[in-house]
Amino acid sequence: MSKIQVMDEILANKIAAGEVVEKCMNVVKELVENAIDANSSSIKIELVDSGVKEIKVTDDGIGMDKEDAILCFSRHATSKLKRTEDLFHINSLGFRGEALPSIASVSNLTLKTSNGTTGTTVVVNGGKMESVESSDLVKGTSITVKNLFYNTPVRLKYLKSLYTELAYITDYVNKMALSFPNISFSLSNNDKMLLKTDGSGRLLKVINDIYGLSVTKKMIEVTSENEDYFVSGYISYPELQKSNKNAITILVNGRVIRNNDIIRYISDTYHDYMPKDKYPIVVLSIDVDPVLIDVNVHPTKMDIKFSKLETLKDLLINMIKTTLDKLTLIPDASLETFVDENRTRISTVYTPKEFTPFNEEKKEKEFKEFEKMTLDFEVKEKVTPYEKEEVVEDKKGRIKKMYPVGVVHATFIVAQNEDGMYLIDQHAANERINYEYFLKEMANPKRVQQDLLVPLNLEFPTNEYLILKEHLNLFDDLGIVYEEFGFNTLMIRSVPVWLSETKLEHSIRHICDVIISDKEFDIMKFRDKVAATCACKASVRANDNITLKDMEILIDRLRECDNPFTCAHGRPCIITYTRYDLDKLFKRALC
Repeated sequence: MSKIQVMDEILANKIAAGEVVEKCMNVVKELVENAIDANSSSIKIELVDSGVKEIKVTDDGIGMDKEDAILCFSRHATSKLKRTEDLFHINSLGFRGEALPSIASVSNLTLKTSNGTTGTTVVVNGGKMESVESSDLVKGTSITVKNLFYNTPVRLKYLKSLYTELAYITDYVNKMALSFPNISFSLSNNDKMLLKTDGSGRLLKVINDIYGLSVTKKMIEVTSENEDYFVSGYISYPELQKSNKNAITILVNGRVIRNNDIIRYISDTYHDYMPKDKYPIVVLSIDVDPVLIDVNVHPTKMDIKFSKLETLKDLLINMIKTTLDKLTLIPDASLETFVDENRTRISTVYTPKEFTPFNEEKKEKEFKEFEKMTLDFEVKEKVTPYEKEEVVEDKKGRIKKMYPVGVVHATFIVAQNEDGMYLIDQHAANERINYEYFLKEMANPKRVQQDLLVPLNLEFPTNEYLILKEHLNLFDDLGIVYEEFGFNTLMIRSVPVWLSETKLEHSIRHICDVIISDKEFDIMKFRDKVAATCACKASVRANDNITLKDMEILIDRLRECDNPFTCAHGRPCIITYTRYDLDKLFKRALC
C-alpha cells in the first residue's frame, strides 16, 4: 500500500489556517479585505470578547449568488485571478482564495449574502458545510465567525489576552480606515463603539477620528511623485513622538503593508528632529504600477517587495526633508491645568494622550471648528501673501530674533520677543551649533590639521583591531594622521582642528567604537554619529555659567543653523510660551 496519500480537504484547510489565521485580527483582516474588494461603501465590524467568541463583518457590497456562496468555501476558489498573467497585475486586496475555507475550518461560520436578486445563507462548522438556505438579506454580505479555534485547542491556548487581541484588531481597522477614507468603517466590541468614520473621503477627518484633534492640528499634508511612484498623505510635526513604529502607516495601492526599509527611510529622515528611539505619526499612500511590486510573498499579503526601491527611497526622503525644512518647529508649551483640593498644576505636554474614549458628537464638533479655523487661515493667507513670502525668504526666519533676559538654574536661557517668551536649553543649543559645524568640516575636502605635541597611542584587542584595520581609510576621510605602532596599536600624530583637544583620546576612541560596532557601514551615518558625539562633548554644559553676551551670541548662532529646533540627539533646543499662553496663566485672558 502506498505511504503517500492526498490530504483530506478539511485537514489541508486547517494547516493553511495556521498561516492565514494566527489571531483574531487575521480573521477581521481577511473578511474586511473581501468586503472592500466587493466595492462596499460601508463596513461594520462587531466583536464579542475581542473576537474570541464572535466576529461579525457586514458590508453593503455586490454580494454573491447561491452558486458563488457555496463555491467560495473551496480552497483556491477566487474571482480575482483568472490567468497566470493576472498574478503580475494584482489590483485587489485578496487573491489567494484561502481565507474563507481556512477560517471556516477552525470556527463555526455563518455566511449571509445577497446580490440584490437572490439571498443565500450558508452554515459551515469546522470546515464541514452543514446547510445552504435562502436568505432575506438586502444587497451585501454578512459573515459571522463564532468560537474561533474551538477544534484546534493548541492554537486557542496561544491567543493573547482579550485586551491584546482587541488592540491588534483596532490597530488594523484604524489602518484600513486610513487606507480607504471613502469607505465608512465602524468597529465595536461588546456593543461599545471604538471607531466610526463617515466615509467622506477626507483623510484628515479619519486621522481626527483615530488620533484626536490634538494630533490632527499637527499633521502636514505632503505629496510627491516621480516616473515610478506617486506618494501622498500626512506626516506629523516632530514634537508628536511615539515610542514604537505602529503609528507609521504605509499603504501601497490601498493595501496596508509592513516594510522595514520604508519605515527606516522615514525614521532616518526624522532623526535630526527627534530622539533615536522615538517615531513620528505618518500616513503615506504609495501608488505604483502593480508590475513593480510583488504582493505574493506571504499568505497574509502584508509583506511586499519593491522594484526600484532606491527610487522610492530618494522620493520619500526628499519629500519629508523638504517639508520639514520649511516649518517653524518650536513646540508650544501646552497648558494643562487641573485643580484638586489643595493645588493647581501646570505642566508642559509634547505628546498626545494615548487613548481617549470614543465620543462621535464631540469629535465631529471639534473637527468642524478646526476646519473652520483652517479655512479662515487660508483666506487670510491669500489676502496677505507678501507677509508670508518675507518670512520664508529670511534665512534666519525659521525662528525670529530673540533677546535673552536671564537664565534659570544655569541651564535654561530665558528670552523674549513680540510673540512671547522662550526657554532655550543652553547645552542642546550649543550642541546643535557644534554638530552642524562638525558635519560641514568633515565633508570639507580642505581640512585644517594640527600636529600633536605628544603622539597619542591607542591599543586595542586583536578582534577589534582587525575590524578597525579594515576601515583605516575612514581616518583619512576625517583628517586624522596615524601610523601602525607595534602590535594592535595605532599612533595618532595629527587631528583636524575641530576635534576637541581637552577630550581628544575619548573622542577618537569613540570614533573607533563606531567603526567597530557598525555591521552595515554607511559613511553618512558614520559622520553623523561622530559629529553628534563630538558636538556633545565640546558644548557648554548644564550648570555652566555664561554671560548675557554669551547667551546672545549663542541664540544668534542657533538661528543660523539649518535645524535650530533640536540637538544632535533629537531633544528640543527651544520651547515657547506665546503671549496668549502667558495671559491665560495669569487670568488676563479668560478663554
